[in-house]
Amino acid sequence: MKILFAGTPIPAAVVLEHLLADTRFEVAGVITQPDARRGRGRTLHPSPVAKVATDHEIPVHKFESLKAQTDSGAAAREVLEEYRADGVEAIAVVAYGNLIPADLLNVVPLGWINLHYSLLPRWRGAAPVQAAIAAGDATTGATIFRIEEGLDSGPIIAKSSQDIALDATADDVLTDLTYSGRELLADALVDLSAGTIIPEPQPTEGVTHAPKIDPSDARINWDAKVEVIQRVARAHTPAPGAWTTLQGERFKIGLMMPASEAEAAEVAVDGLLAPGELRATKKAVFVGTGSAGEVLRIEAIQPPGKKMMAAADWARGQQVLLDSEPSFD
Repeated sequence: MKILFAGTPIPAAVVLEHLLADTRFEVAGVITQPDARRGRGRTLHPSPVAKVATDHEIPVHKFESLKAQTDSGAAAREVLEEYRADGVEAIAVVAYGNLIPADLLNVVPLGWINLHYSLLPRWRGAAPVQAAIAAGDATTGATIFRIEEGLDSGPIIAKSSQDIALDATADDVLTDLTYSGRELLADALVDLSAGTIIPEPQPTEGVTHAPKIDPSDARINWDAKVEVIQRVARAHTPAPGAWTTLQGERFKIGLMMPASEAEAAEVAVDGLLAPGELRATKKAVFVGTGSAGEVLRIEAIQPPGKKMMAAADWARGQQVLLDSEPSFD
C-alpha cells in the first residue's frame, strides 16, 4: 500500500519508523513542519519526522501552510496531485500541526487518516492526554479516524483503550499510546485499503474538548483537593511542567504521590499541614493540600536554574530553608 506520512514531533517519528519497517507499506513521501529555531544559538533544526525521512532517503516536503491562497499551499497542491497520480492511497497523520483545508481532504482516495490520543469523541483538540489526566479519567486510548472539516470530528475507523495509572504522567501515557497507536494505525490503513472496514460517524453525545495548554494551566493551586493537585502535576509533566513559587522564585514540581497515614502523621503539626506548607524527613519531602489531613509526597522538583531532581536530594541542601517552615505560594 502506497502512502504519504504527515507529522512533526518525536511521537510522530516513532510511528513513521514503524510504518517504514512494515512491509505492507511504501512510504512515498513525508510532509512535516518547516525547520524550527531552537537552542542558545537559535539555529535551524529539522523536525524529528524530517530527520527520520532523510535518514531513510524519503522525499520530505516542508510546507509553511496548506492554505490555497499562499505560495506554500499552491506548492502543496501540486505535490499532492503528483502523489495521487503516482498511486498514493492515503495520508497517515500523527501530530502534523497544520490544518487541512477542505479542498485537500479528498486529494487521495482514502483521505487523511489520523492517529488521535484519546477515545473520541472525548477530548477533541490539541492536548487530549493532558486533559484526560487532569480530569481524573480512569481510562484513555487511541482513535484512528478520517479527517474532515470539523475539529477531530471525522468518522472513526478503530480504537484501543488503556487504564491510566495513579503515577502515570502525560509523558508516560503519550509514550504508551504512541506504541499501541502505531500498530492500530497500520492495521487500520490496510483494512481501509482492502475495504474490510467502514468508518463510523462519531457519537453526538460525550463530546469534550482539550485546548492547547497554556502555562497558567500548569500552576498548582495548593488550596485545591489533594487528588486535583496530584493530577495537575502529572498532566503537565514533563511539559510545560507543573509549577509554583517559593519565596518569589519559580519551581517546577514533578510527580507527587499521596502520603501514607504514617508519613502524614510524622510531618503534620497537630495532624494538619497547611496548603502549600513544606516539610521534609531524611528520605522525603511533603506538602500540604486543600484536603484536610491529606498530604502529598513530592517525588521530583526542579529549582530555578537547575534540572529536575529527586526531591529528597534537593532537601538535603536546604536545611536552613526547611527549618523556617516555608510554604509554596
